Amino acid sequence: MKLLRYGPKGQEKPGTLDVEGRIRDLSGVVADITPDQLWGEGLAALKAVDPATLPLVEGQPRYGVPVKGVRKFIAIGLNFADHAAESNLPIPAEPVVFTKAVSCLTGPNDDVVIPRGSEKTDWEVELGIVIGRRASYVEQADALDHVAGYVLINDVSERAFQTERGGTWDKGKGCDTFGPVGPWIVTTDEVGDVQTLDMWLDLNGKRMQIGNTRTMIFGVAEIVAYVSQFMTLEPGDLITTGTPPGVGLGQKPEPFYLKAGDVMELGIEKLGSQRQSVVAWSKDLVA
Repeated sequence: MKLLRYGPKGQEKPGTLDVEGRIRDLSGVVADITPDQLWGEGLAALKAVDPATLPLVEGQPRYGVPVKGVRKFIAIGLNFADHAAESNLPIPAEPVVFTKAVSCLTGPNDDVVIPRGSEKTDWEVELGIVIGRRASYVEQADALDHVAGYVLINDVSERAFQTERGGTWDKGKGCDTFGPVGPWIVTTDEVGDVQTLDMWLDLNGKRMQIGNTRTMIFGVAEIVAYVSQFMTLEPGDLITTGTPPGVGLGQKPEPFYLKAGDVMELGIEKLGSQRQSVVAWSKDLVA
């Protein structure tokens, strides 16, 4: 099934998609889509509901982050060999792990804000893992048993903040609006083989990124098992798993980056699509 949250920011309601791709309201069944709805009895109760019996949501409402209460937003870097090459970095022997601030999470079609002082804001279409069951020191063979589903993520990045300002990558990864997620979580049973999904990203109508999850250096099961050796993964945690080539940093003959007025459109097979307009930072945008 596909789980989502829709409505104005801060007022989202829980929903699901019916077989015709229409939003159905779940607020009569659950108060919201939270980590409790991603596993066990919570998820079973949602799967038992026939979407056709739920109220139909009219119009085209805004999509929010599809799960409320994300506690950790973990990311894997350089997880496609050709992206590592375009970044002039070696293929990692182990997964490169960093964090994105949960405060960067936004809906899949919300504006992306170029941070104050940024000149190198970049795009990255990525597969996101949604943890459903607590995972600590899990074995790779059991790792997928801890996954609730998958989601589309744009791992927006500021390259100068990431690599030219000292310290870790996190500075360039957690800026406000740098985590568009959604439009929905697709449960594992509906996705099937997660290592065969096509990926793409367009900038202003031009195809920039084309890839497939089969070329990930470290697959989903290996990533979940690996990360669980260093931190306990909890229901609702997100792991974004790396991007194929075609980011701004890797453009030839010279890199180029996002500017106000640009439009990003991206998608992953079975997981839906996103569309973000890029806007310049201003004091008016500070919450």
